[in-house]
Amino acid sequence: MGTSISYKRPDGKENGGYLASAGRSGAPGIVVIQEWWGLQDQIKGICDRFALAGFDALAPDLYNGVVVPYHDTDAAGKEMNSLNFMDATDQNVRGAAQFLKRNGAKVGLTGFCLGGAVTVIGSTRIPELSAGVAFYGIPPEQAAKAVDVKIPLQGHFANRDDWCTPQVVDAFEAGLKAAGKTYEFFRYDADHAFVNEQRAPVHDRQAAEQAWGRAVAFFNKHLG
Repeated sequence: MGTSISYKRPDGKENGGYLASAGRSGAPGIVVIQEWWGLQDQIKGICDRFALAGFDALAPDLYNGVVVPYHDTDAAGKEMNSLNFMDATDQNVRGAAQFLKRNGAKVGLTGFCLGGAVTVIGSTRIPELSAGVAFYGIPPEQAAKAVDVKIPLQGHFANRDDWCTPQVVDAFEAGLKAAGKTYEFFRYDADHAFVNEQRAPVHDRQAAEQAWGRAVAFFNKHLG
């Protein structure tokens, strides 16, 4: 449904990505951030699904074409740990937001795992954004503090997550609440990456569909 494109970052360099269009002028935009596996077909499918829901969706490629097979967690960890999260947010992700905002529409940001953490970072740093939805990813405090979140934020988290743990989620939520931020967090009796239907051992269809419905409603409310 979508297509591979190239767009300009704020620094003028080019970055690749996958764009799925709603097919109507003035559609709101959503930047979709990959898991630590890279720009997998599953993430492209998320973009396609957002397009069907009425949004222009762009997934920037943060790994410069590298896509890691699902079984190779060592390679995925290597790619994620070599990623400059701040540069990726300020340049690749912000450039994608600027690209989607060129028609004057509001733009949101969402992401999964690694992309969830980038979503939270982006919520503190990217002025073009109007809303964010993070899936099972929260960055270290030195990368983004709850008090610095500047947009309405929705979060979806798994109770059986040993990467983005319930304790980390609770602490960040407490920070949002104390700072008076606009947010809503949801927790699911599921495993990390429960939205990814290509990973059968962790996919939870019921939780994924519930989270999807909540995310679309949130974006409709804040981007519509």
